[in-house]
Amino acid sequence: MITLDGDTAKATIEHRAKLAYVYVRQSSVSQVTRHTESTDLQYRLVERAVRLGWPRERVQTIDDDLGKSGASAEARAGFQHLLAEIGLMRVGLVISMDASRLARNNSDWYQLLELCSVFGTLIADSERLYDPRTYHDRLLLGLSGMMSEAELHHLKLRLHAGERHKAERGELPLPLPAGLARTRSGEVILSPDEEIQGRIRVVFEKFQELGTAKAVTRYLRRHDLSLPARPLQGPAPHDIVWAPATSSATVRTLKNPAYAGAYVYGQSVTVPAKRRAGHPHTGIVRRPIEDWPVVLHNRYPAYIAWEVFVAIQKQLLRNQARYRVNRIGPPRKGHALLQGIAVCAHCGARMRLRYSGSHGEYPVYTCTYTHEHNGVAGHCQEVRALGLDAEVERLLLEALAPDRLHIALAALEQVQHEDALLRKQWQLRRERARYEAERARRQYDAVEPENRLVARTLEGLWEEKLRAAEQIEHEYETWAHRHQITVTPADRQEILALAENLPAVWTASTTTPSDRKHILRLLIDTVILDQRREPGKVWFQINWRTGATSEHWLIRSVGAYTHHAHRQELEDRIRALNAAQKMDDAIAAALNDEGLRTAWGRPFTGPLIYRLRKQWGIPAIRVKATATVPLRWEDGSYSVQGAATTLGVYKGTIYQWLRAGRLQGTQVAKGMPWQITLGKKEIAALRVDVVRARRSKKVAL
Repeated sequence: MITLDGDTAKATIEHRAKLAYVYVRQSSVSQVTRHTESTDLQYRLVERAVRLGWPRERVQTIDDDLGKSGASAEARAGFQHLLAEIGLMRVGLVISMDASRLARNNSDWYQLLELCSVFGTLIADSERLYDPRTYHDRLLLGLSGMMSEAELHHLKLRLHAGERHKAERGELPLPLPAGLARTRSGEVILSPDEEIQGRIRVVFEKFQELGTAKAVTRYLRRHDLSLPARPLQGPAPHDIVWAPATSSATVRTLKNPAYAGAYVYGQSVTVPAKRRAGHPHTGIVRRPIEDWPVVLHNRYPAYIAWEVFVAIQKQLLRNQARYRVNRIGPPRKGHALLQGIAVCAHCGARMRLRYSGSHGEYPVYTCTYTHEHNGVAGHCQEVRALGLDAEVERLLLEALAPDRLHIALAALEQVQHEDALLRKQWQLRRERARYEAERARRQYDAVEPENRLVARTLEGLWEEKLRAAEQIEHEYETWAHRHQITVTPADRQEILALAENLPAVWTASTTTPSDRKHILRLLIDTVILDQRREPGKVWFQINWRTGATSEHWLIRSVGAYTHHAHRQELEDRIRALNAAQKMDDAIAAALNDEGLRTAWGRPFTGPLIYRLRKQWGIPAIRVKATATVPLRWEDGSYSVQGAATTLGVYKGTIYQWLRAGRLQGTQVAKGMPWQITLGKKEIAALRVDVVRARRSKKVAL
């Protein structure tokens, strides 16, 4: 190493009174292990510090950043410690092989220069000593850092260009997921393990059936089906491990294009703006399929077709509920049947959900698009869900009625397929457990009996595998006992009858709201709602998946009769019944019999009819007991005067007999004329009693 004549002059007594730090760094672990000569040269910089005048005991080495990139200071604890020491005025000299060892980006490099300039710290490399407070030295240091960053940039460009060029030919070895394996010749084949193949196929099959990754994960965990994975840790080859299913593992399987037979390079890109401090793996963003730079089809054996893989990616994207970009998300657990598919007829936006009631038991479809985007107060419209959902359910079941037999047969086929699928998975698990137990036995048999140290270990391993195999068999017997899915002829008839009775299946307690929504979405694309078209009604249009549309009206509950759908019809009918001398209770009964309902969809009552008459100015019936009251009514019954004349008594006697129950009569309302029922035999008997009573009275006198 060469020390220029001016270097010793720059290092003053004040500098030598502080510590000298030698910073040692290599960019990767492979460089540390393979390029040991470079590391040794950096450690020898201690001698250069000694030649510059620092005592050996005051020269310290920072090598905490061996195997770490200099592109950023976030993960370099040694570099951060160096900056802290400089800021505490404890450092007189920082020495490294060159500027690239200290930093590979200008922000870290210039921060170091600024601190050294402020606190009077010298910087040295293998050739020269610099004082950052002098103009020319600072200029040289700045250029050195700039060239270091540019050098790293060009290295990355060349490396990435070569890597991509190799990937475009399909010759760049990429990590293979569980389910694929690479032979010694480099050929990629399906995993020879049938259980791994079967489990991967279950994931894709169940996603196409259930529609969400979480539903697939719940299915796998419910049946205790683990997922295979190949962790990329340590040198190749990487072994397959089995782990309980998680949502992230399921999504990784569904998003891996290798299962569709495609060789893909550049699925993700690093976005510096999305990096978070202290999280070195953040900022990685997955590109859309159309932006993947290299996609080579039919390079691997495929579990699914490429078209199926693309459809799965679209479904995963739709499962992210974002109404603004027309993503409705998967069916939720709430009771609102049209969640995600209800569309406002006025602005065309997807309607959101809110819940009213003291306990949030009443779902309401509401549109807030105009308020959120145009600043308009309020909302477009709100439609209560319960009545609308019931009408859509009726229309859906009515549409499915002609296909009940096909649905029943499909349900039966699904039950049988599910049974075969689960039994196959259990068979593979049992075979694996028996193989591992047998393999442990062969290992134990192969050891020399005298080598007790190894024999005891292998014996314990054998016993462990035997216990695991026995546990698997016990779990299988338990599962087989609980899931006796063997379909007998009687079971077949029961399944067919149940599947044909769609309303019973729809309303069954085992059918969850998410199940109903899933069935609905298979047939209906969207439902357009408009409750402002006519008072008291909701107009809705069903857009079926077949491309057909149907329009319907629903009478909705309203808070006032001014908005009642049949307001005029109701008023006219009440006036007509009132003119026919009907009292309020009788009018209410007549309206209920005719199928009319209140504004809240409930039966009418007498007090409500009274309030409606007052609101609409309909006078009450006034029939006074005068001479205009006939002796006999049209139905043959008698009035009080008619009964008194017929029996030859006073009217007071008739009232007394009515109270005592000797006469049977009715009143439309209190204060209204009586209608007394009198037959010939009753008249004759009462006349005899009247004569007898009069004779008894004369004898008494």
